[in-house]
Amino acid sequence: MEHALSPSTLAELRRPRPYPAVSVLTPTHRREPDNAQDSVRLRNVVAEAKKQLEADPAVTRERRSDVIRELDRALAEVDLTYTEDGLVIFAAPGEHQVWSLARSVPERVVLSDTFLTRNLVSAHAAERAFWVLSISADRVTLWNGGLDRVTESRYGGFPLVRRQVNFDAERLQRIGDMPSTFRDEDTKHFLRDADTAMAALLREEPRQLYVTGEQAALSLWEEVGDVARHSIPVRHGGLAHAGPDAVWQALRPLLEAESRRSTASVARELASARGHKTFAAGVDEVWQSAREGRLRLLAVEENYRTTVRDDGDHLVPAVTGDLDSREDIVDEIVEQCLETGAEVRFVPDGTLGDQDGIAGVLRY
Repeated sequence: MEHALSPSTLAELRRPRPYPAVSVLTPTHRREPDNAQDSVRLRNVVAEAKKQLEADPAVTRERRSDVIRELDRALAEVDLTYTEDGLVIFAAPGEHQVWSLARSVPERVVLSDTFLTRNLVSAHAAERAFWVLSISADRVTLWNGGLDRVTESRYGGFPLVRRQVNFDAERLQRIGDMPSTFRDEDTKHFLRDADTAMAALLREEPRQLYVTGEQAALSLWEEVGDVARHSIPVRHGGLAHAGPDAVWQALRPLLEAESRRSTASVARELASARGHKTFAAGVDEVWQSAREGRLRLLAVEENYRTTVRDDGDHLVPAVTGDLDSREDIVDEIVEQCLETGAEVRFVPDGTLGDQDGIAGVLRY
C-alpha cells in the first residue's frame, strides 16, 4: 500500500485517463473493536463500484472487465492489519493503486476520467511529512516521517552501505582511536555520496530534514556537503542500524517542541489578522475566500469534519447521506488552498476556540 505522496506522484495521479477512472474511498480504523467492521465495509464499497460499472452505458464490456479485474487485484493487496484512518483505491484500465491515509475519508465511489485526489492531498498536508537521515561510517539510512511514526524509505538509492568496511570497534575503543573512523578518506567519500543522493531527493520532494548521528559523524557531514546547511542535526548515534521505534523516540521531543512553536505561530497570525481585518472563520466564509484565491494561510483543527451542501450562495449544514451533501468539504478547501499557493497548517483540536475548527488569514 502507498503512503508517500510526492509532487511527481500527485501529478501522475491527476493525469487524465480513459474513462472510467474509478476512485473508491472508505474509512478504516487502527484499533479494536472499530476495525472489526473494516473488511465488510471495504468489500461492500468495492461491490458498489462494480455495480456502478455494470450500470454505466458509457463503459464497454471489455473496459468494464479490465477495471473490475484491477479492482480485484487492488482488493487482494489490502492488508487491514496495517491500515490507518482511511483507504483509497484507484483503478483504471491496466492499472490500480492502494493508498493508506492517516486521515479519515468519507465512503464513496467516483467514476470519472481522473482519480479523486483531494483526500490524499489533505492527508499529506495534515501528516506534516519529514525526512530523517541516520548516518554512520558504514551505513546511511533514510526514514520517512509523519504524524506519529517513521518508516524506512528505499527512495533515492537509500540505504547506502559500505561493503568493504573492516572496523574492529572493540579494538578501536580500547586504544581510544574511535574518532579516526570519521577522518579517513573513504568515509568522507561515502558521506559525500550520501549528501549528493539526499540533495537530489530533496529537489524532487522537499521536506524538513533531520540528520542523526554521533558528534563525529555530524561534524564530518557538515564538512563534506551542502545538505547539512538546510537540515537539523540530532546528536544520537546508532540509529542507522536501528529500527523505526528507536528513531521515532529520538525525534519525538524535537517534533513535539516544533509542533508547539508552530501552533503558537498560527495563533499569533490569526490574532494579528483580526486586528487588520484580514481574518476569515467558519467553513462558509473560508470556502468562499479559498475559491477566490484570497487565503494566504489556512488553519484547520486536526479532527475537524463537517458535512454541508451548497444552496447556491452559501454552504449550509447538511446530514451525511443527504442529496448533494459534501462530506469532505474540509479536504476540498485544503486542496483548493494548496492549489492557490496558500500555506496550510493543521493544529490541535481546540486551538481555534469558537471559530468552528477552521479559520484563515486573507491576502487582502
